[in-house]
Amino acid sequence: MLNRRWWDLAAVAVSAVVVTFGLVFPPYGPRDWGTWAVVAGFLLVYAGYLRWRIGSEDPRHHVAITAILVALVFAGTAFDSGAATLQAFAYPFLWITAPSTKRAIIGNVLLGIAVAAGYAVGLGPTGVLAGLGVGALSLAFSLALGLWITRIAEVGEERARLLAELQAAQGQLAAMHRETGVTEERARLAREIHDTIAQSLTGLVMLAQRAERRLDAPSPDVPAARGDLGLIEEMAREALTEARGLVAAVSPIALDTSLADALGRLAAGFERETGVAVALDVRAPGLDRELEVVLLRASQEGLANVRKHARAAHAALSVDAADGMARLVVRDDGVGPGPDDPPGFGLAGLRDRVALAGGRVTFGPAPGGGAELRVELPVEASDRVPSEGSSA
Repeated sequence: MLNRRWWDLAAVAVSAVVVTFGLVFPPYGPRDWGTWAVVAGFLLVYAGYLRWRIGSEDPRHHVAITAILVALVFAGTAFDSGAATLQAFAYPFLWITAPSTKRAIIGNVLLGIAVAAGYAVGLGPTGVLAGLGVGALSLAFSLALGLWITRIAEVGEERARLLAELQAAQGQLAAMHRETGVTEERARLAREIHDTIAQSLTGLVMLAQRAERRLDAPSPDVPAARGDLGLIEEMAREALTEARGLVAAVSPIALDTSLADALGRLAAGFERETGVAVALDVRAPGLDRELEVVLLRASQEGLANVRKHARAAHAALSVDAADGMARLVVRDDGVGPGPDDPPGFGLAGLRDRVALAGGRVTFGPAPGGGAELRVELPVEASDRVPSEGSSA
């Protein structure tokens, strides 16, 4: 509607129609010359003023535009009723330059009156009825079309506003989800550190104090102190293992190629750090990236459990996708979980993550000994998985 080239074409077209009406009925007289003068004036005013008001909704300019178009349509129609064709340009032009619907309606009514008055002046008493009919019909059509288009524009603007608000709300919700995830992860890490490393360090401090008292006694108990030092070393090694497992569970692994490559790097690093051989089998191509992130995190948690609890020599990690499900299995040949062992915080956090993706987690003794972690995720639900970007 605001493309000036289309309005240029419209102005030239209505002018050509009015001039053609006069040319087909010779001989030409003063009325014809007057009509053509009005058309020339219309084109000059359009090129010099009206064209540059397209897209503007200045109330002062709209008053001038209304006055100019009303005067031109009246003058043209007074010379020749065929010049009423100019209203085909004038009505929509008043709508697009009006600062409000009320002003557009007022301009349209004045233009309809100008058409009726032009007929009455040009044709005399016999043109009154014709002028009223043409003016009323064109005015009604213009008002109906203009109000309809205005309503469509208002609905479009309202939808755009609602869409912007929805996108803003979605952005805020995503930020809240990220903040909630960060808070929950921090709380989980705090509990892990408190229940493992912090308790080990507390025990180390107490053992060191006891060994110091035994050595400072009037008769030092060196064998008992040596036993305390042995316990200190053992507990320090356990705390170091816990710390390494915690770091491995939360450290990022780039998922910039494929899930198989990322799991291969994870397994290789685990073997270097622990000496536990990992058999890897990945047969799940074409999974959604967010789903791959969840599987990679689950693999990290599974191997972290092997590191911390299993005392295993071998582990196996497999991923496959079939029948609309992606399955991850982590097994080891270690001691396996006891019937009364409570689930760790890492496993609880993994269950929450997988549940958000519509999947489930099972953990227990593996057939033949050791432990087995199994994760099942519906492939079609991967679009509900909270994204972590391109790294996990």
